[in-house]
Amino acid sequence: MNLDDLGAFATLRVAAADLNGQMRGKRVPGSFGTKLDRGAVRMPFSALNVDLWGADIHDSPLVFDAGDADGVLRPTARGPVPMPWIAAPTALVPMSMYHDSGRPFSGDPRHALKAILERFADRGWQVMAATEMEFTLLDDTGQSPLPPRNPMTGRALAGEAILSLAEMDAFDSFFTALYDGCRAMGIPAQSAISESGVGQFEVALEHQPALRAADDAWLFKALVRGLARAHGFSATFMAKPYADDAGNGMHVHFSVLDENGDNIFNDGGPRGTDTLRHAVAGCLKAMPDSTVIFAPHANSYNRYVDGAHAPTTAVWAYDNRTVALRIPGGQPVARRIEHRVAGGDMNPYLGLAAILGAALTGIEDGDEPSAPVTGNAYELDGLPTLEHTMGAAIDRFAASERMARIFPKLLIDNLVLTKRQEMTRFAALPPEQHWLAYLETV
Repeated sequence: MNLDDLGAFATLRVAAADLNGQMRGKRVPGSFGTKLDRGAVRMPFSALNVDLWGADIHDSPLVFDAGDADGVLRPTARGPVPMPWIAAPTALVPMSMYHDSGRPFSGDPRHALKAILERFADRGWQVMAATEMEFTLLDDTGQSPLPPRNPMTGRALAGEAILSLAEMDAFDSFFTALYDGCRAMGIPAQSAISESGVGQFEVALEHQPALRAADDAWLFKALVRGLARAHGFSATFMAKPYADDAGNGMHVHFSVLDENGDNIFNDGGPRGTDTLRHAVAGCLKAMPDSTVIFAPHANSYNRYVDGAHAPTTAVWAYDNRTVALRIPGGQPVARRIEHRVAGGDMNPYLGLAAILGAALTGIEDGDEPSAPVTGNAYELDGLPTLEHTMGAAIDRFAASERMARIFPKLLIDNLVLTKRQEMTRFAALPPEQHWLAYLETV
């Protein structure tokens, strides 16, 4: 589908990602399709810097200090996609924000990732990435989240169902629609599994150029949530839907190809190259400072529990799922880094920018990591940790010189203001209402 084809639709959705990864944009007539690349849609810069509820940030320089000025939305190279969760034929056009001069708006998360990838490209390198998307299906009709009903039996799900084909088949109608939707939208969905949480599932998306991988993760979230509603339940990517059950993660795998298409992490053996180690070291050094990217909400920190399939220490290992950075086994040509820290509530653009920017700074500086750990990392003492609270994570991100090498100052300042405002608003809410704010926003 291209822009010239959009006149066939009665309406379109045009949207860019805000700092929380929510879609912000407009509904426009299909006739706008041919005008979109000429700047036909304008929107305040501040719209990409609202809080989780969609409210202006009180101290933001983008609002009153700047007259709440407009930017220009222009289509990304991702191109238009159908919206299978909406009954009427409708297309979504992913957009990015620009100044009238054509300069990218530095508060746009997608531009932040694109800038990091351009730094790789300056070296003749291309980053390939894949995401593992965990989400939870649930019944949200009551006062608290509950497991959904099994469509075959009509009874609520109970207990773990790790890699259960029976549970996958019980939700066959939903997953068939999900794969059909992914195919229509050009999202390369691979394996789907039943995970360890009640009603929890994971879909792996195929390795592809990193910007496309982030686009697809962003679109996949919208597809899953929309199709779940169409099937009579809800879906959430919140990091910890239930206090006493497994949380949702978003694991990121990445490798780097040189100008000949060769993997620069591959040394022909199981250990990987010096460049892989430098990238690992960069990721480890930046991890505590970037905790608020991987855990962007108060609920996110409930996921970091020892022994609960989420890493709690900034360490690495070979083929070990108890650590933050895992080097998977397999053929050397596919040597890659698996970054296991992020919750499912992470903004894919900010997350990949933080991960890849950290890896690049490690390569630039020739950093060396500590020795890879062995055994159960949860039982090892004296290891460096992530930040444990949202407040501490915000403060560390704000003051980090390493983050200033990865993200533009405007984005750092805006994200800090946004997260502090959200903390204040959540503090005023009864805790039993918090889950409703996260349910379909993250």
